[in-house]
Amino acid sequence: MKKLAIYMFLAVLPLYANGQALSYKTIENVYYYDSQTVEQTTHMKEKNLLDIYYPEGDQKVPVVIWFHGGGLTAGQKEIPTALKEKGFCVIGVGYRLSPNIKAETCIADATAAIAWVFRNIERYNGDPNQIFVSGHSAGGYLALMAVMDKSWLQKYNLDSDLVAGLIPFSGHTITHFTIRKEQGIPGEQPIVDKLAPLYHVRKNAPPTLLITGDREKEMLGRYEENAYFYRMMKVTGHQDITLYEMDGYGHNMTQPAFPLLVDFVKSKSNVD
Repeated sequence: MKKLAIYMFLAVLPLYANGQALSYKTIENVYYYDSQTVEQTTHMKEKNLLDIYYPEGDQKVPVVIWFHGGGLTAGQKEIPTALKEKGFCVIGVGYRLSPNIKAETCIADATAAIAWVFRNIERYNGDPNQIFVSGHSAGGYLALMAVMDKSWLQKYNLDSDLVAGLIPFSGHTITHFTIRKEQGIPGEQPIVDKLAPLYHVRKNAPPTLLITGDREKEMLGRYEENAYFYRMMKVTGHQDITLYEMDGYGHNMTQPAFPLLVDFVKSKSNVD
């Protein structure tokens, strides 16, 4: 586990392919459920959409799937500015929100989006062998659940171990507080059940980078949750997991965390 004080803002140089700077395109509001097999509702048509930010050309690049935060009750899809012009394809995912649906449905939506990316990203110069899953807060929880609980992607005949890396920012590793609220359990009462990433720790999970804010400033013991997840993954024999604590930052620790995400993706995908 590593405690960092990160206050560096490196000059970002444009990435080049074949001696020329990469140019990027954005496609918005792509519906990611299969309309032929899943009955669509008006709410799904509004929420189950993703945006695709990708470099033009014919070079296959790593893919970062990003789930927004908001407690599973708020927020909207986004392409984080800090992930632009890094040589990646970035997918900003929207999903349905409680109380319009049960919070568990958010995991189903996240899984459907990941499955869509696996099956379609080559059309946008993304490499399906280099798909990284990330998100902040509730988005980090969704990233963890969709990948750690293999049963979700198995519904799409996909093995979650094909994910190249998992990078949750300050995500719950116990059962999410909105799911607990639906069950009449207060946010200060932790539980670990099948809807907790901790329940699914396993040796062969993808390489994982956990990032949280300062333990003294974080929300609801989020650092300690991630520290326990880190330790139990190590206990299972997982060999590629790191935990960073952003010293001096609270729950909204995304900006100092993004450079770590970028470095992690580059290190795992051999991007300069």
